[in-house]
Amino acid sequence: MPTCAFIGLGVMGYPMAGYLQNAGNQTTVYNRTISKAEKWVEAYGGSLGATPCEAAQDADVVMLCVGNDDDVRSVVYGESGVLEGMSSGSVLVDHTTASAFLAKELEGACAEKGVGFVDAPISGGQAGAESGQLSVMCGGSQEAFAKIEPIIDVYSKISILVGPSGHGQLTKMVNQVCIGGLLQGLSEALEFAKRSNLDTEKVLEAISQGASASWYLSNRSETMLAGEFDHGFAVDWMRKDFGIVFEEAERIGFNLPVTVMVDGFFAELQEKGHSRSDVSSLIELLTEK
Repeated sequence: MPTCAFIGLGVMGYPMAGYLQNAGNQTTVYNRTISKAEKWVEAYGGSLGATPCEAAQDADVVMLCVGNDDDVRSVVYGESGVLEGMSSGSVLVDHTTASAFLAKELEGACAEKGVGFVDAPISGGQAGAESGQLSVMCGGSQEAFAKIEPIIDVYSKISILVGPSGHGQLTKMVNQVCIGGLLQGLSEALEFAKRSNLDTEKVLEAISQGASASWYLSNRSETMLAGEFDHGFAVDWMRKDFGIVFEEAERIGFNLPVTVMVDGFFAELQEKGHSRSDVSSLIELLTEK
């Protein structure tokens, strides 16, 4: 079985790394807060590295799942970075939602060491990570993807090589644009149903198999109606992702009016103290009016 390293044990990385170890891939982890890595080793076995470099030594595949472009660079480059410890023929997989520019930069840096690279942002949220049902959008060479596909299959329900480096990140941007508009529409629809004195349980049953069906309709409608948002994908994270989207949209000269509007609503939620609430808390802006 290929040996693995996993860098970043947040709400997504912690269970993902667990799936790797449980599947028989000897896995070494690194986390900035070492107590989290120690807790992971206690729960799953495997081992921990004191630095990203130490974790990556002798690993066939190294996965990253950290915060943003700068966080990725901080664990990839330098004497303590993963590239310092990786060997020719190994593959670096970045699950972080980051810029397409960074993906191309990392591809070049990896190539200098004979290391493969795949940008592989994920969708499915914390629930998807915990259930091993993530969607993985990949950019890179066919050769690198072939090496990692059977490995990332242990925590995903689908992994697609969309195109060359950067195309995974661009696909994740498409995903986030879809979610923004969908969530705003769902919020308005649910609040409309409530104010029309409809039986919302029956409404959801009636529409769940029709053209308006979606993951958010099936998995978040009830919690949205109940005002429960202490779960899922945080507003702060979505605004970070939207920032990446807007930078790319500006680069290609394309306007995203609905996404800009929804981003403004998310900014309002942050001001109201919902920074760590699930993105489905968009409905709160309607219930308060």
